Amino acid sequence: MELGSITEFLNNKSILVIGAAGFLAKIFVEKILRVQPKVKKLYLLLRAVDTKSAEERLHNEVIGMALFDVLREQHGASLYSFVYEKLTPVPGDISCVDLGIRDSLLKDQIWNEIDTVINFAATTNFDERYDVALGINTLGPLHLLNFVKKCNNVKVLVHVSTAYVCGEDAGLIQEKPFPLGKSKKGTEMIDIDMEKILVEEKLTNLHSEHAEESAITSYMKDYGSKRARMFGWPNTYVFTKAMGEMLLVHYSRDTVPLVIIRPTMVTSTYQEPFPGWIEGVRTIDGVAVGYAKGKLKHFPFNPKLTVDVIPADMVINALIMAMVECANRSTTSEIIYHVFHLAINTVSYQKPYNDKYTALNRNLKLGMRLAELYKPYVFFKGIFDDANSEKLQIAARETYSDADAFNFDPTCVNWEAYMINIHFPGLVKYVLK
Repeated sequence: MELGSITEFLNNKSILVIGAAGFLAKIFVEKILRVQPKVKKLYLLLRAVDTKSAEERLHNEVIGMALFDVLREQHGASLYSFVYEKLTPVPGDISCVDLGIRDSLLKDQIWNEIDTVINFAATTNFDERYDVALGINTLGPLHLLNFVKKCNNVKVLVHVSTAYVCGEDAGLIQEKPFPLGKSKKGTEMIDIDMEKILVEEKLTNLHSEHAEESAITSYMKDYGSKRARMFGWPNTYVFTKAMGEMLLVHYSRDTVPLVIIRPTMVTSTYQEPFPGWIEGVRTIDGVAVGYAKGKLKHFPFNPKLTVDVIPADMVINALIMAMVECANRSTTSEIIYHVFHLAINTVSYQKPYNDKYTALNRNLKLGMRLAELYKPYVFFKGIFDDANSEKLQIAARETYSDADAFNFDPTCVNWEAYMINIHFPGLVKYVLK
């Protein structure tokens, strides 16, 4: 039997990318442009008030990054003409109806053309304002789903979530969806509509009292944390992401084929487009940066801890593979992938990297804040099931001739060498610069 081709599948495709200025989204865009220059169009939704602002964000925050250096070398002086032929910046906002796209002609064009939709949009701050996190992480996916239902040719909707939507569950954590409104604590159901109303009421009251913006921010951060803990999640981020999944799964059934990607802690690129690229301080890197800057001397953690991490380029390879597989299936049922590998895909902290960080001074305030934020993860007791991801890897090898170009098998990684020789140097080069 003749094998298919992932790159050929991408030929002449039109893809809508939500949250296009995000870390993973940029890696996705770069990969598509590099491996399949015959892709028809990538529509990039960027939070912006108008087209000019969106174009500026595309230039400054996406293609202007070092991530695109390989493409720069390949295309030379013609890079920008190639990029602007393939990329269309779309000013909008996922927290708004119809994604906040005001240009009716552009909106109609997207509805008529796109084949695939990828949602990278998220606020990943653990202690984000509740109104902000609810708008982006919870209601945003529902706005996107309603937008996709108006499209004529969409074959698959891919939503990037996080493995930690499981909260602080112990034992085997399966690749299964959450029932709409199911709480992790007690019997009280989560009424997402009521959560929205409560947030609006709190904001109205604060504004009527002429509260300063800093006070409103502080209050909404605390309120989000309280609501998350009340229903059994450790922080606002994973709580609002879990509710977003609930809405997507519940309202997409029998309408739009849905893929949910749940990576564990995402780290710098392993190989593509080059090793070590990273943007911003991600997950447990906050602790490493605290040590590196000499601001953190002590940090509480389980001495037998294994931290599940996955390089960003492997997340994108898994996403592309899952996208292609779903588009080629006939069913509209959702499928969820945990992107990691149990036991092998771990970095053990029983062997501390004390020799990598010297001359460290105590900063109690930073240490206490990081300890509170990362407590659910440095004492995590769950074990992620990855049956769907393993099946996807097998299917990829058996079905596609170019599966190796989209490798997401973490068993090929020497994790200690990766962390010491690739990830930490990348963190220094691109984050601590």
